[in-house]
Amino acid sequence: MTPVAIPARPPKRVKTPKQKPSPAARRRSLTGWVFLIPAAALIGIMMFWPMFQALILSMKSGRGTALKFADPLWFNYSRMLHDEVFKLTITNTLTYLAIQVPLMLVSALVISNILNDPRLRLKGLWRTAIFLPAAISLVSYSLVFRTIFSNDGLANDWLTALHVIDSPVNWLGQPDTARFVIILGLLWRWTGYNMIFYLAGLQNIDPTTIEAAKIDGAGAIRTFWSVTLPQLRPMILLTVIMSTNGTLQLFDESYNLTRGGPAYTSMTMSHYLYEVSFQRNPNFGYGAALSYVILIMVAILAAIQMRVGDRRD
Repeated sequence: MTPVAIPARPPKRVKTPKQKPSPAARRRSLTGWVFLIPAAALIGIMMFWPMFQALILSMKSGRGTALKFADPLWFNYSRMLHDEVFKLTITNTLTYLAIQVPLMLVSALVISNILNDPRLRLKGLWRTAIFLPAAISLVSYSLVFRTIFSNDGLANDWLTALHVIDSPVNWLGQPDTARFVIILGLLWRWTGYNMIFYLAGLQNIDPTTIEAAKIDGAGAIRTFWSVTLPQLRPMILLTVIMSTNGTLQLFDESYNLTRGGPAYTSMTMSHYLYEVSFQRNPNFGYGAALSYVILIMVAILAAIQMRVGDRRD
């Protein structure tokens, strides 16, 4: 009879006693919490608490201080489905997003590559000149553009002198031209701002990779597409998310350039939120609901962009 082998029992694990942190480590940890707690408290009080209050407010209806919970609670949100002006402002905002953001980022990418050329002279001057619009006040540049594109402004004078037009164009009084002026203003204002990010990314690229591509016979376009662009992907993702978020929350240009006109055809969602909350008959409950819809749109688009663009090796 063959004896059955009995498996050996695994050795018991000896629990090592946890070492207590030293007094110096406890002091360092306590010091970190002392610095962290006030900042966290300020963020909670100044940001998250108002966001929670806005959520509660979005479920109320009424005017002024006579606010009460709506019946049903989602009344303000369902009202948006029948608000034609809000639908128009969504269309306007998405139009700016679809046209202005790609044009701006591609222009910034091209300009940054030109300015990163070591053979270019007066690079500091060109970089400063292109970035300078980003340092100008939003209200100031909006008023300047409003003056340029007025009926007796510089744009009409130049186009008339060049015989491009026969009579002045009412740039700010027609839907398509009003949107064009806003897009042009955004391009002028923010292209140089995004150019700085791309310049920083280009200067961190290892030049040996560019030289290797040239040695292999790749031309300038092929080198840019296959070597430079992949290494700029994190910076491109960052600028796309920032530009998208900024465009969805666009207010200054719509308010200062066109006043949202004519007939709401150039108004953005944030401008309409301001009008609902603080102009005409202020409706804070509906305005809070609009702000949460804008927040959700920004969060969804940012998540999609992160999902599509963040391909880490």
